[in-house]
Amino acid sequence: MQTQLEWLPILVGSGGLLLAFSVFGYMRRLPAGEGKMLTIAEAIHRGAMVFLHYEYTILAIFVCLLSILLFFTLGQETALSALVGAACSAAAGYIGMRAATRANVRTAYAAHTRGSGPALTVAFFGGSVMGISVAALGLIGLGGLFYFFGNPTEAHYIHGFGIGASSVALFSRVGGGIYTKSADVGADLAGKFEAGIPEDDPRNPGVIADNVGDNVGDVAGMGSDIFESYCGAMIATIAIASVISPVSIEAIGERHTLMLLPLLLTTVGLCCSVLGMALVRVFSHQRPALALRSGTTSAALLYIVAAYFLASHLDINLKIWWTVLIGAMGGIIIGLTTEFFTGGRPVRHIAESAQTGPGTVLITGLATGMFSVIIPVVTIAAMILLASNLVGVYGVGIAAIGMLGTVGMTMSIDAYGSVSDNAGGITEMAGLGAKTRAITDELDKLGNTTAAIGKGFAIGAAALASLAIISAYVETITHHMPTFTLHLGDPHVLVGLLIGGVFPFLISALTMTAVGDTAFKIINEI
Repeated sequence: MQTQLEWLPILVGSGGLLLAFSVFGYMRRLPAGEGKMLTIAEAIHRGAMVFLHYEYTILAIFVCLLSILLFFTLGQETALSALVGAACSAAAGYIGMRAATRANVRTAYAAHTRGSGPALTVAFFGGSVMGISVAALGLIGLGGLFYFFGNPTEAHYIHGFGIGASSVALFSRVGGGIYTKSADVGADLAGKFEAGIPEDDPRNPGVIADNVGDNVGDVAGMGSDIFESYCGAMIATIAIASVISPVSIEAIGERHTLMLLPLLLTTVGLCCSVLGMALVRVFSHQRPALALRSGTTSAALLYIVAAYFLASHLDINLKIWWTVLIGAMGGIIIGLTTEFFTGGRPVRHIAESAQTGPGTVLITGLATGMFSVIIPVVTIAAMILLASNLVGVYGVGIAAIGMLGTVGMTMSIDAYGSVSDNAGGITEMAGLGAKTRAITDELDKLGNTTAAIGKGFAIGAAALASLAIISAYVETITHHMPTFTLHLGDPHVLVGLLIGGVFPFLISALTMTAVGDTAFKIINEI
């Protein structure tokens, strides 16, 4: 039975990838309009693919050099794992962005000819290709490596997968993010503020760059970011299970089963995500917000129930299921908090502050942003404490899996936001009229909130995954060096914390400088 279960993530992942291609094929067969719409859409698609090809060319050189370094330091197996991780992450971003840049014009045409419900369906289909691809490729890549290296003495080879995935995430998220914000700022400053023309006005050449940026940053970039957290959580949990003490193992289950459990949980999560996507289609004739929320909530609830039956079937301690529940509920809390701060009363309060000028908007906006982090941080802290008290450090990794299990659904909704944003731009540039623009604006408004939820989810998941990776590192070192300790009173540890605390400021300064410099060039060219 164990061998059959090891094949399950690969089989389900392959099925998911086939489903993603099927959805993409169905979406491509939908009508895309004619004339100016097609010209604009092709310009956006071509711009996005040119950027991605150039970015991936540089990334391929970096990954090859990294793999050579790993080959001579950690061995050929780790180097191979890194190549597989980079390839899977890059493929997810590539597939997702091709789908998004084909779905945008079809969403605009559906809004123009058939109304809000069909437009929502098309936009969500475009986003779901990204969501399914992220989950499926993670299962195929990690599942395949686990099949060959899924024993305690060789499990460390799988860690290379995370290195490769992280490399792609760094380039795609930062590179795509810089381009996205530069094009957004450049197009807005040159159009709305300098020329006094509306957003997405066809007279502004920066609008095409702005729409390209939505795809390379918020689809390909976010997809690689989530993929890295998704796989990182699984790798860390596998690593913890491979080195955890025999006493701890006996209390919760058999070692090999605990190593395989993260892959099985995410396999179940992909199936639940697909069912959630189907519910979005069913409720698409209702309000868009209701349809998306129904799909997200249903996927999470189904996942919790399915995880219980999986834990019972594997005959492991049900405390592990409670950690899955903690992770899933923590993700829901973070998502609802993000939705409130980006689409509720706080946003209206910021808008009201604009009556007294831009200065009060900046002050109110910054204050709101600072308030918004409190509940997510407290939630993550509570998740860590509850999960570790139930199952130890292994529980932290499983909580991260619980949060990321329905990543297919979460990523689909995030990518939907970029598709609907692009649809609004195409509607305005093609002159489809105020009625169509009202529909795409409604979808875009919801998309802005879902994109923010995706970012909040990504940050929360990354925090849990990072802690799981640190815990795995400490467990591994302690396994080989029983005298190893890590104390805050150690000056080396304190210095490391301070140096680590500097990096967010350094990276933020570098990226903001890059955005400013690039936006300056875009404005001048416009």
